[in-house]
Amino acid sequence: MFQILLFAVIMVGLGALFYYNSVNLGYRWQWYRIPRYIITRDNGGILVPGALAKGLGVTLLISFISLIFANIIGLLTAILRLSSSFAGRLTAKVYLELVRNTPLLIQILFTYFVLAPLFGMSPFFSAVISLSLFEGAYTSEIIRGGILAVPQGQWESAYSLGLSTLDTYRYCIIPQTFRQILPPLASQSVSLIKDSALVSTIAIYDLTMAGQAIISKTFLTFEIWFVVALVYLAVTIPISVVIRSMEKRISYEN
Repeated sequence: MFQILLFAVIMVGLGALFYYNSVNLGYRWQWYRIPRYIITRDNGGILVPGALAKGLGVTLLISFISLIFANIIGLLTAILRLSSSFAGRLTAKVYLELVRNTPLLIQILFTYFVLAPLFGMSPFFSAVISLSLFEGAYTSEIIRGGILAVPQGQWESAYSLGLSTLDTYRYCIIPQTFRQILPPLASQSVSLIKDSALVSTIAIYDLTMAGQAIISKTFLTFEIWFVVALVYLAVTIPISVVIRSMEKRISYEN
């Protein structure tokens, strides 16, 4: 109870401080203009998504596609890291070091301005490739940790049954690994959604870009950024709740 009361006091204090500063700046709040950018009516009077809602759709689409590719890249990289092939381990190591030690923004710009013209990639595909490679590097370490956590006896049992390395991964190791790594993989999806805001730098009309475009036309700086932040929270908080539920369930079963 004390913690809840303390949190409420802090939030009220921050709200009061923010309001006081905004009054000193002479900013005129215009919240009544915001709903039209979430949902509006076309010429026929039919309700249609506003600019922010359309931007959110692009953000979710990019995040979903990137998440699929990131998991595939992460799985392949983890297997290469653990393989007996020197070339495979070296390739995976170079990829991980390059991606994890350079900023995502630089990777997006490099893909868009250097690789995209060479291979004829659209801005959308450039964004997906950049996010997939970046998140795939971190996903691979999650998967590798899960694979290493599988007892050695499971490997030996699979080999004694005559299973190949591929079948061992497919039927024995990956199913056991998946249950343990599901919560951190879900957490990585939250990071991907937040990181996707950077694709606005290459003219992708996502949620962040939509907010910037509206602000440039209306000067509703505070209102729009507040709404954009709340939309990101509305997307990521349910995922975080599911993650905590999965972690508690796995802990209980163990």
